[in-house]
Amino acid sequence: MKRKITPFKWRELSKKQAFVLNWWRLDKYKDRDGIIVDGSIRSGKTVSMSFSYINWAMETFDGQNFILAGKTIGSFRRNVVVEVKKMMRGRKYRYRDNRSENVIEVHDPRTGHTNYFFIFGGKDEGSQDLVQGITAAGAFFDEVALMPQSFVNQATGRCSVEGSKFWFNCNPQGPRHWFRQEWILKLLSKKMLRVKFQIEDNLTLTKRILERYKNLYSGVFYERYILGLWVMAQGVIYDMFDYDRNVSKFNINKLKYYDRVVVSVDYGTQNPMTYGLYGINELAVSELTDYVEPAKGEAMDREIHLFKSYFYSGREKGVQKTDSEYGDDFDEFIKPIKEYLDYVIVDPSATSFKAELRKRGYRVVNAKNDVSDGIATHMNYLKMGLFVVDESCEDDVDEYHSYIWDEKKLDSGEEIPVKEFDHCMDRNRYTNLTDCILYKHSKLVKRHSGKGARK
Repeated sequence: MKRKITPFKWRELSKKQAFVLNWWRLDKYKDRDGIIVDGSIRSGKTVSMSFSYINWAMETFDGQNFILAGKTIGSFRRNVVVEVKKMMRGRKYRYRDNRSENVIEVHDPRTGHTNYFFIFGGKDEGSQDLVQGITAAGAFFDEVALMPQSFVNQATGRCSVEGSKFWFNCNPQGPRHWFRQEWILKLLSKKMLRVKFQIEDNLTLTKRILERYKNLYSGVFYERYILGLWVMAQGVIYDMFDYDRNVSKFNINKLKYYDRVVVSVDYGTQNPMTYGLYGINELAVSELTDYVEPAKGEAMDREIHLFKSYFYSGREKGVQKTDSEYGDDFDEFIKPIKEYLDYVIVDPSATSFKAELRKRGYRVVNAKNDVSDGIATHMNYLKMGLFVVDESCEDDVDEYHSYIWDEKKLDSGEEIPVKEFDHCMDRNRYTNLTDCILYKHSKLVKRHSGKGARK
């Protein structure tokens, strides 16, 4: 069924949004090779940047190719293209979206100009190969800090048409991130313009919603997402974990009243193997008064309770188990609640153990293993008290106090946790992010419903 596109309804613009929409028309900045807009989340960066880019291209060029880039094509279409189509409809542009080729042909009947906008995903080092060969008059990068430098270098290198410009949009990362080092700190040599947004620059957000966002984040993510600072992550990752808020005592017999019952697995042979049994409840609208979306747009509309866990380290025990033996342990682990189990979340790399579980009749889904998104999402659930572990899960509690950033990696601009005391943390992260994404896009069907209750 074809989606009906309604014109975009513009609301009051902040001074920064209005400037971004028109900077390329101003004589003072016409010699600049591009613009960088960074800062707080939900500050109105993307809406002003994306439409400004389209208007600039259509008024300046005719018959040219342009690059549109996101971390993935799917995320770019979802986060940018849907709204851009509405804005183009309101501007009376005519467009044709060829989804199979990921190119949008745009025509302006007033000037007769027609240009072609090619959509690319810059998710990994191999993505640079996709953009080779195109000659472009401009490039727009949404969330550029999530892309590899090789992809951005390749895409900007394709912009060889006279008068071409670069448009960068992102939320801050660490101070040694390659984009800050190579672009933000080199504005003059690269002839770039920079505009830093604060969350208050989005005038469509009410005072109450602004306060929600400010209360939602803590630590390094508050400084980045709310204050818009390029700051370093350091120390304990989940410093918001609070025993009184995030630890309780659950009655396993009440699992049958939860909307979903899942098990998550972090696989190990010599490294520890760990399972976690979770009850997940969807929250009614009335229960969401104080909650808003966490990082990266995953809806915070659920509570997750960890009822019990399994932890076995072949290295510590001196005896390594086979997949079949772990499968037997798994059967015993879920035996009391097997009839209520909906699915099992497993690290995508654990191919052999996934096969073992499927052979035993379990429904297996691949974990969403984006470390940054997973940590940010899990932080928010912990802070809001929506992720709670049973007091019997002592390995989980210990790891929350021991899970830290790798300082050596931070020196080179990478934000990676230390690969120690991380197995329960990986499992909890898998559960949190995977369930958010799967149910957000309706890829799983609820089998039963009800409400669990903390004892």
